[in-house]
Amino acid sequence: MPQNVPIRAQVRALATDYDGTLASHGDVHAATLAALHRLKASERHLIMVTGRELPDLRRVFPQVALFDLVVAENGALLWRPGSGEERQLAASPPPAFVEALRLAGVQPLAVGRSIVATANEYAAVVELAIRELGIGWRTILNKDSVMSLPAGVDKASGLAAALETLGLAAADVLGVGDAENDHAFLAECGVAAAVANALPDLKAAVDIVTPEPEGAGVAWLIKQVLEDAEGFAALASRRKVASA
Repeated sequence: MPQNVPIRAQVRALATDYDGTLASHGDVHAATLAALHRLKASERHLIMVTGRELPDLRRVFPQVALFDLVVAENGALLWRPGSGEERQLAASPPPAFVEALRLAGVQPLAVGRSIVATANEYAAVVELAIRELGIGWRTILNKDSVMSLPAGVDKASGLAAALETLGLAAADVLGVGDAENDHAFLAECGVAAAVANALPDLKAAVDIVTPEPEGAGVAWLIKQVLEDAEGFAALASRRKVASA
């Protein structure tokens, strides 16, 4: 089992993915919500970093107002739940791109403010459309999905915008995720964690692997921060902690 790991004493924010990390099958369990409330009560910030479109996130997670900021659409949209303020961080999808995918029979096809997403079985079709149209977009995998966004837009760029808004440094952030699209933003965090159910490549790249999956793993991380806040030493280098 993972051992207790020193986390930076100056952790000022938790940045977490939603599906497969905070949520299990789209739902956040009561114990995980309670842990988030405890962290927020300690005057730390909560940042959601998700590939979901904002209307969908608000539908499945009515408690989202607990978060200071939400980075939605895999880095393309910034939303402040407290005020309802939205800021689009990327260009809208070119109509010709969306039409090309529809004509190619790509289904399902989700089109957000910036993101275009479908099942990963259509990854080659999406990449071909991008090349043929010369639009300078790219694809990002997320387990069984493939997302398309303008070049340079990902969870790391979205997190950077969120931290600038909050006046925080990336070094003071504890980040946690589970899938391919989480690599980018976790690499920018002062401490990077993966939940126990994360993909092997992500586990190999982070400082901490939690002993529990999904929301229980996030709650475990919060417990480490709150119960040893004064004694945590800064991580001088990346440390890998693997589950048994």
